[in-house]
Amino acid sequence: MTTRVIVLNGASSSGKTTLARALQAVLPDPWLTFGVDTLLTGMPLSGAGIDITPDGEVTVGDAFRALEAAWIAGIAAMVHAGARIVVDEVFLGGGASQRRWLAAFDGLDVLWVGVHCAVEVATARELARGDRIAGMAARQANLVHDGVRYDVEADTSDTDPATCAKAVAARVR
Repeated sequence: MTTRVIVLNGASSSGKTTLARALQAVLPDPWLTFGVDTLLTGMPLSGAGIDITPDGEVTVGDAFRALEAAWIAGIAAMVHAGARIVVDEVFLGGGASQRRWLAAFDGLDVLWVGVHCAVEVATARELARGDRIAGMAARQANLVHDGVRYDVEADTSDTDPATCAKAVAARVR
């Protein structure tokens, strides 16, 4: 079976998006990249069921879960239609989040990638970006990996994106 989906899961500012772009550069054939930021950008400004506190805690409600379920189904439909996709995600629910994706990707060959980053490095990235709430990376560092099963893991703390991408790409069938 050929890998058609790569799911990158990690905390905010852990390097997922940069890794996704590096993967697009090293993988043969074109791969699309969609991330949780894509979903959030498309959501309405109010009534989306997501709340981010001033200290970086993210909570989601039923409205968010409904929109997320439709988005996940849409990503899966694109894969079933022949697209190769890198998903850039933050599993706020740990293993429960992975199970939602597993159900949508039933029958597909998926490469699950844990993206790790030292908290102090992710925190520095978070502050440098200026588009994240301080504390989000630290809050999510362990939470997003709790109960999640990976095929390969990458630590972006000190390893450059190209090296991480080559290690992940080596696992693609």
